Amino acid sequence: MDFAGAYSADNLKFLLDGLYVTLIVAFTAIILSFLLGCIIGVVRYAKVPVLSQISFVFVELIRNLPLLLIIFFMRFALPEVGIKLGLMTAAIAALTIFEGAMISEIVRGGLTSVDKGQIEAGRSSGLTGVQTLWHIVLPQGLRRMVPPLVSQFISLLKDTSLAVIISLAELMHNAGIIIGHGYNYTIPTLLLVALIYFTVNYLLSVLSKRLETKNA
Repeated sequence: MDFAGAYSADNLKFLLDGLYVTLIVAFTAIILSFLLGCIIGVVRYAKVPVLSQISFVFVELIRNLPLLLIIFFMRFALPEVGIKLGLMTAAIAALTIFEGAMISEIVRGGLTSVDKGQIEAGRSSGLTGVQTLWHIVLPQGLRRMVPPLVSQFISLLKDTSLAVIISLAELMHNAGIIIGHGYNYTIPTLLLVALIYFTVNYLLSVLSKRLETKNA
């Protein structure tokens, strides 16, 4: 094992470049998938005619497909119908669609968990269905969603490593290139990558616990 060689300045910079791409992809997908998940979750919770049924089919379809297949589809299948996405865009799109379906179930579950008595009280006080959802259901539901949402975001960040299959220059891709430069770089490089993933995800977990405590 050559720790000194594996941790040379050039290699460390190369890994940090990969980490930067990983974080850009992850946090962009987190924002987009959260928005998509909220929209689908609210539509299904409110049982909007037609849209609710379409959302149900979408969620069930995506949840039962492997993420790797969706990444392949975005990168290699869409160009067959004239839609060409760059490496990063394809990865973000795949993660957004996959995680959005997962998050929609968290959102729907959070909204459903709100006591119906409070909803009835809101309606009896003169609030419309939309106003009740906005002022009573959403604030309480969102507080209950924080732990599972952060857990899902952690999974999303780890899932960015699957983009290595389309040669996106993220953390695992760059680690693989470093390992290819010398067989004795394998263990040192993978240990460092594991530490990087652990640190980022641990910080997200700590943030989740603080938010949970604050909202308790």
